[in-house]
Amino acid sequence: MGNDIRRGSAEMTAAMLISGTIGWFVLMSGQPVAGVVFWRCVFGALTLAVLAALFGLIDLRHLRMKVVALAALGGVAIVVNWLLLFAAYSRASISIATMVYNTQPFMLLGLGALFLGEKITASKLFWLLVSFAGMIAIVSAKPAGAFEPGHYLAGIALALAAAFFYAIAAIVTKLLKGTPPHLIALVQVITGAAMLAPFALAAPLPQSGIQWTLLVTVGVVHTGIMYILLYGAIQRLPTHMTGALSFIYPIAAILVDRVAFGHALQPVQIAGSAAILVAAAGTNLGWTLRPVSLIRDQRSAS
Repeated sequence: MGNDIRRGSAEMTAAMLISGTIGWFVLMSGQPVAGVVFWRCVFGALTLAVLAALFGLIDLRHLRMKVVALAALGGVAIVVNWLLLFAAYSRASISIATMVYNTQPFMLLGLGALFLGEKITASKLFWLLVSFAGMIAIVSAKPAGAFEPGHYLAGIALALAAAFFYAIAAIVTKLLKGTPPHLIALVQVITGAAMLAPFALAAPLPQSGIQWTLLVTVGVVHTGIMYILLYGAIQRLPTHMTGALSFIYPIAAILVDRVAFGHALQPVQIAGSAAILVAAAGTNLGWTLRPVSLIRDQRSAS
């Protein structure tokens, strides 16, 4: 294993572990969702700007009007995605919200076919059906603990909507090919801060040092540092390794939810979550439905 692969694997693992803990920080902050996302954008923008300047990643030649406009549009989508996902945590638990959120590859699949002319193969359609079956299993489960049925279903709907807006942000990012991803992220969080400022600043500010510490951590660690780690990993790793290591995120989220809040998944929820993760893996890693004999013949011919 080369140095780039080792470093990229470490960066991707760290980024996914950080992402898996964000639900705990959001819920423990005790702040309205809009306030959490606003401060995430503010502290994230400051961190990204400082780190990008230190590493020489800021090149203003890339900031043409079209690039800024598209990045800002992606910023609106990613901020709405955060608002919806964070709102889902308190309604359906961190575990369930994260698992449902992992349907995002299929949202991206549909949008890619609609706007980018990407082909939906039989294999991709199969994994979509597997993911849908997993969603049905999760929706049909009775919520555990203090979650009310109405709130549980609302949480699932919010997580699905969050996945949709993430897919929109990803489509916009595809249109920005060639633009340094750190600049895209910086424009996105600045857009988010400006977008939410009227709502967040009209509400009372956090009162305790613990609340401020949690919000600063979400901005600095879960946004600024996490983005730097993630983009560094993406640049160093082959696509299949990036896709495989991304599943550390939902596993970490389940463990955090279990340890911190005592939320355990029911058997039908475990089955549904497993189906979604397997389907997402099949889509991200390009698993196909070709018969084994055909694969063997192709390998023999090569």
